Amino acid sequence: MAKEATTSEMGMSKGQTGHLYIQTNEIENAIIHYTRQPDGKLIEVARIKTGGAGSGEFKPISGQDSAPNSFEGAGSVIITSDRRFLFATNGGDNSVSSFRLGSDGGLTLLDVKSTGNAVEGRSGTAKSLAFAPSTRTLFVLHSFGPDHLRLMSVDVEGMLKPRPERYTVNTSSKRNRVSTMVVVSPNEELVLVGTTFDEPIALTGLYPDGSPILWVQRAGGAFHSIASNAPDPDGLAAFALQKDGSLGTATFYDAKAGSPFYIAFLHQRPNMFVIGYAVGDGCSICTIEKNGSLKIGPLVKIDTSAGVPTELCWLAIAPDDRTIYATNFGYGNISSYRINGSGLEVVCDPACPKVPGDGTARGLNRNRDERSQR
Repeated sequence: MAKEATTSEMGMSKGQTGHLYIQTNEIENAIIHYTRQPDGKLIEVARIKTGGAGSGEFKPISGQDSAPNSFEGAGSVIITSDRRFLFATNGGDNSVSSFRLGSDGGLTLLDVKSTGNAVEGRSGTAKSLAFAPSTRTLFVLHSFGPDHLRLMSVDVEGMLKPRPERYTVNTSSKRNRVSTMVVVSPNEELVLVGTTFDEPIALTGLYPDGSPILWVQRAGGAFHSIASNAPDPDGLAAFALQKDGSLGTATFYDAKAGSPFYIAFLHQRPNMFVIGYAVGDGCSICTIEKNGSLKIGPLVKIDTSAGVPTELCWLAIAPDDRTIYATNFGYGNISSYRINGSGLEVVCDPACPKVPGDGTARGLNRNRDERSQR
């Protein structure tokens, strides 16, 4: 089962450098609290039930049992900027849990509320969170739509109240898109949503060996990848954030590469963010212009000689905004980038020992002849 993590530097004491929180995504979901030592070692402190359900070993995006990365999202556990509250999604039953964050890093469960999206089938898909402090609005993203994005109000005590608004990243020609991550811009003027697929794997089906079908035909034509923004240039959604916490109509941008999975803002330049591409095999650096539009920089790819896609999914930006660390789920390794002014360059690829294998397990790198024979 995949787990999502967030960190906190509060509550530091002698011999400790902070706290790490991850969710288990078990059917009886829980948050695991670790202390992080100066040498990087993690020590488990407690497991706190969320009061909600994870998807367990079931992967709702593909409909597979016991599949790798069953959660397939980002930002499912977040901490408010004032370090008072922690929120977590419960993907199995489409709910959100709210915790009080103590001075010692301990968690106290405060509230659990449904997102408002009904669970259809074996699991829900609530998986990513973002919080706008000025309006105390919590944004909850679901993998499946049409109501991808739901809202909750958070009071000063951390209690949750679901709101009626609902928003989609579907378009007139794409009615079943799969989203990945929601992020609020530091100036709280935009809400950005990344996408993975234009058609869910759960509908395209599985090959006899259990691997997902990631290539489909339209009207009997050529095979094409179901990855978003490949080739249609509309994989990144931007919503204007209103003063009451509601959102304007979505604007869709060419993310410049397939499956813009992860979005991370720089710490010291709040108008700039980085996108990690699960199918594009790299990163780009982007800017919010003065008029509120987005300028997406060119894709800077890593070495894909081991086969594509790399499934470059999750990012971490160093506090000084100089280095980006990108995880490559398809390769099982990490690559590092340097932020060079307003651009990016690869520093070390991979930035860790290579993992043995020839790369043939990745679904999107199958050739057409092989697919047609299945």
